[in-house]
Amino acid sequence: MSMTLGEYLVGLLEAYGVDTVFGIPGAHTVEMYRGLAKASLRHITPRHEQGAGFMADGYARVSGKPGVCFLISGPGLTNAITPMAQAYADSIPLLVISAVNHTGRLGHGEGELHESPNQQQIAAQVTAFSFRVLAPRDLPRVLARAFALFAGARPRPVHIEIPVDLFAAVVDDPVIPSPVTVVPPRAAASEIERAAELCKKARRPVLLLGGGASSGAAEATVLAERLDAPAVMTVNARGLLPPEHPLAVPASPSLLGVRELVAEADVVVAVGTEIGITDYNLRGRAPFEVTAPLIRIDIDPLQLVRNHHCEVAICGDAKASMADLVAACGATSGPRSGAERAEAARAAAWDELSPARKAMVGVLEGLRDALPDAIFVGDSTQPIYAGNFYFGTRRPGAWFNGATGYGALGYALPAAIGASLVGDDRPVICIVGDGGLQFSLMEFGAAMETGRRVLVLVWNNQGYGEIKSGMLQSGVEPIGVDLHTPKFDVLARGYGMRADTTSDLSEVVAKAVALLSEPGPSLLEVTVPG
Repeated sequence: MSMTLGEYLVGLLEAYGVDTVFGIPGAHTVEMYRGLAKASLRHITPRHEQGAGFMADGYARVSGKPGVCFLISGPGLTNAITPMAQAYADSIPLLVISAVNHTGRLGHGEGELHESPNQQQIAAQVTAFSFRVLAPRDLPRVLARAFALFAGARPRPVHIEIPVDLFAAVVDDPVIPSPVTVVPPRAAASEIERAAELCKKARRPVLLLGGGASSGAAEATVLAERLDAPAVMTVNARGLLPPEHPLAVPASPSLLGVRELVAEADVVVAVGTEIGITDYNLRGRAPFEVTAPLIRIDIDPLQLVRNHHCEVAICGDAKASMADLVAACGATSGPRSGAERAEAARAAAWDELSPARKAMVGVLEGLRDALPDAIFVGDSTQPIYAGNFYFGTRRPGAWFNGATGYGALGYALPAAIGASLVGDDRPVICIVGDGGLQFSLMEFGAAMETGRRVLVLVWNNQGYGEIKSGMLQSGVEPIGVDLHTPKFDVLARGYGMRADTTSDLSEVVAKAVALLSEPGPSLLEVTVPG
């Protein structure tokens, strides 16, 4: 038996459980596609390679599996660098497989189609590693490395490039090796015990939960309840505790009310969070501080020593480490003030929001309550900023956006399409501004081809409203922020989507529910003052 390297690649991906790939076929990747028609893999075609990367990101966040891209060399890869950087910042597993020019012509600068001086060097800046396949035997080895990293370490993008002439190379007696099961490292028992001793003495503990804890909702809840600790959730951790849980604090640690909660703590346990600026200092205030003894749990040892000094550094899988810490703490006793402290923090944080932001949060909460299975995917736009300050979902992974970390505009629509492809046809609400949507309007076509229930909720203030507000507050005359915007409902209907409009926030929930009651993508344009 023999097959081409392109066919071998598809077989290897199937063995690793990959079921969806995102890409745009090109002259350099024809042979990469040879095995797809007979395979179980679903291929999704975006309208731009940036869309492929963002779709793979959204798919990975909801499925828990790596998102996979097939890209041409040169512009195909460089168009995807922005989503790779977003995924790198947010620790999202992406497998980006690209072509590269013929092996005998690499590095000569002779004007080959899609040639760059060293595209591997470009990709290396936004990946855990970048590898060039030079022989068929390299392929199963490097894929094993990629999936081992995704399963057992901090997940980040991996780039594999394959020279054009190798795709058609014949692989004799190809072997599809069984994937190796890689279990994330377990934390050292000695550090778990040190942390438990601090927790047992605490009377005012606080949890800081980040996206790295997202696989451990049950463990996070038990840990919060065992310690009687209010649980502050960053943007990517929302839903680890549902908003109605008495210990849940689904509000940004940038807000003074939440900072006061942390300042009054006598021990702080930070799980899977960078304690980074875009989560902890959105308003540009004084740096976020933890004055109590800090216990950090993270799978990345380097992250344990970034941003804040800690008393106890626990290097290991967040889910397992939280379970170990619960077991080590045993039964706790003493006064139980966690629910009251959490309520005070929530109330203070809410009071800090402007009336406009409270109105936006009200819309988000109305959508969440009317559509309990919905996933919210967002861009850098005013309702998303409002929700990042104060909004909770009832399960992890149901609220994510491109407004933190790398902060790439154009994220929401393609990421929402990727998220919609996982599991049943649950509704996905893409919240995007009129400016950000114009970065990825072309993906309306991909949304129609997938046929999934994605509602594009366009917040139209005729420009970059958040930036304009910042200019005005700084005494800068607004320039470059007022945009000519199209009639988004007309564009959507041109693609065959259902569409509606409103300028009344009280109508948003009902109109959204009506649009999502039917299959396929739709658009709701909400016009607000600029």
